[in-house]
Amino acid sequence: MSTVTEIEAALEKLPLEAQQQVAAWLESRLGVAAADKDVEDAWDDEIKRRMDELDSGRVQGVPADQVFARARGILGR
Repeated sequence: MSTVTEIEAALEKLPLEAQQQVAAWLESRLGVAAADKDVEDAWDDEIKRRMDELDSGRVQGVPADQVFARARGILGR
C-alpha cells in the first residue's frame, strides 16, 4: 500500500471536524485559498444576486424535497 493510500485511509477514519482541520491546513500550505480569491469573490457576488432575487420575489424557491428527488432521479438512485 502506498503512503498516499495509507494517509487517505487514516484521514477517512478521522471525525469530520478533524478532516476539515486537515483540509484547512493543506489549503493554507498549498496556497489554494489565495489562488482562488477571485473565484470566491465571484461566488459571493452570485450568492448575493440570487438572495436578492429571492428576497424581492423575482424568483420562487424550490422546496428541498423536490430538489433532492430530482437529483436522485438524475443520478439514478
